[in-house]
Amino acid sequence: MCTAISQDNYFGRNLDYEHGFGEQIIIAPKNYHLWDGGRFAIIGMGIVSKDFPLYFDATNEKGLSMAGLNFPKYCVYNKEMPDKNNIPSYELIPYILSRCETVEDAKKVILNLNITDKSFSPELRPSPLHWIVADKYSSITLEQTKDGLFVYHNPIGVLTNSPAFPMHMTNLANYMSVTAKEPENRFSDKVGLEPYSRGMGGLGLPGDLSSMSRFVRAAFVKLNSVYGETEEEKVNQFFHVLGSVYQQKGCARVGDKYEITNYSSCCNTDKGIYYYNTYSNSRVYGVDMHNEDLSGAELIIYDTIKNEKIHIQNRKK
Repeated sequence: MCTAISQDNYFGRNLDYEHGFGEQIIIAPKNYHLWDGGRFAIIGMGIVSKDFPLYFDATNEKGLSMAGLNFPKYCVYNKEMPDKNNIPSYELIPYILSRCETVEDAKKVILNLNITDKSFSPELRPSPLHWIVADKYSSITLEQTKDGLFVYHNPIGVLTNSPAFPMHMTNLANYMSVTAKEPENRFSDKVGLEPYSRGMGGLGLPGDLSSMSRFVRAAFVKLNSVYGETEEEKVNQFFHVLGSVYQQKGCARVGDKYEITNYSSCCNTDKGIYYYNTYSNSRVYGVDMHNEDLSGAELIIYDTIKNEKIHIQNRKK
């Protein structure tokens, strides 16, 4: 399972699963030879197979971002349809990001879209996904179910997993009384109740790892989060927001394995800097797409750095 967040000109996600995928930071220049009609360079996390970038999340040079998140039991991919723009699910992120500058551009592209069930290869079958698409001003959720293709305005800038997005938004109403402020006594004016601890305004906020609970918690933390002024402060705070729904090994068992947050990411969509850390390395690293030749035609790939490097301040010489 996963959580994605859009906050002004920062976009990122936790990728939660019971194993890693050998993911890498992939930069596809604007003239990448497998694009068909694309115009913009892209940076993001994913895997490369047959020289094609299979992005989990990415941002283009114009600041438009997109992430795919697991959407089981609701996602339905179709066969190809006449008079539709038929795009397989694995190609959707690079298709939109290589063509669109804004969310409004993406809406126009999506209008005649049909997401097909075509497999990338016999070994890589389609994963059931839905997507968040965001720029610095707005975000949308894209879902294809048995009832059709839906584009939802996403005023929260958060996406997790199943169920469908409207159910997540309806569920938020159950937490209208949760607040970051000191709580007021509404129990009864006949009983003099006072808080005995800080943070009691958040009583009722879910703390489990289910997708609906993560949506609520991520929305609350994101919408109440206070960011600093510097790039370092903003990136640091973004990772703290993602940390509120981080999955630790041992807390979500899947068969004989455990779901963990394989990596967390935060992209400054104005600067094209993709920051990340991994489960085995909590230090934040960054890759700047504008330090590369974005007019090229070949993929540029960086391995994630997964070995923790702990600094002992008083190490003996």
